[in-house]
Amino acid sequence: MIINPPICIKDYTATSKTKFKLANRPTRIDIFADKKAAKNSIKQDAKAIADLSHKLYAQNKQSLLIVLQGMDTSGKDGTVSAMFSRTPPLNLHVAAFKAPSKRELAHDYLWRVHDVCPGKGQITVFNRSHYEDVLVVKVRKFAEAKAVNKRYRQINDFEQHLTENGTTILKFMLNISHETQGQRLADRLVEPHKFWKFNPGDLEDRLMWKKYMKAYEIMVKRTSTKHAPWHIIPSDNRATRGAIISSIVRQTLENMNPEYPDPGYRLGDFEIS
Repeated sequence: MIINPPICIKDYTATSKTKFKLANRPTRIDIFADKKAAKNSIKQDAKAIADLSHKLYAQNKQSLLIVLQGMDTSGKDGTVSAMFSRTPPLNLHVAAFKAPSKRELAHDYLWRVHDVCPGKGQITVFNRSHYEDVLVVKVRKFAEAKAVNKRYRQINDFEQHLTENGTTILKFMLNISHETQGQRLADRLVEPHKFWKFNPGDLEDRLMWKKYMKAYEIMVKRTSTKHAPWHIIPSDNRATRGAIISSIVRQTLENMNPEYPDPGYRLGDFEIS
């Protein structure tokens, strides 16, 4: 059996908010011997995640919220597919946040978010999230700067409310380089099975890359908290990205320590003919 290197969660956690510089965080690292080793790590963790997920569902006392935030092509969909490849959809949900509907705009911006947060025994993945309201909204000036500035505190309070009521929150910023994104966007116009992913709007966001990177840096500084810290994941390499996130999810579920409940019945209590 191949023994993969242990993934230390602290290596990817944004802890010193005042000193955090996104430019100092790598978009690519080499911690596996090769691609095969990284994929093997994902498979091992995916199997463990499936077992822990089932225990979480059976226990029905706590929940897990996973936030995946990153620029287009950073690998949000691929990450979900990899780490939950062995997990039945019994208690797994994926919520994708797009432009808000008229009904959603009639409420505060967190209304639609709270509605899809995980219940007890559930795991929910946010493919993009409430952080769009301090990223794209900020960069494209869809709201006044004063309103956006208030949202960092509001989001921190919202996430603390969730954690105090039994939800563990894992937040991942998928850190991809400008060069790698350019290649992946080009692939969407070359590879037939990726045609559907191409959106001209992605090119507009790419032109504002520096502004987005600044917005991400401020986001991490303002919202990486003890109860819900950000994890900055090098995402230029798909397999390495998946292996790191899968390991952190597995370790987090292990720390949550879900157990199958004792029903209080034993075989001897019943006559089975």
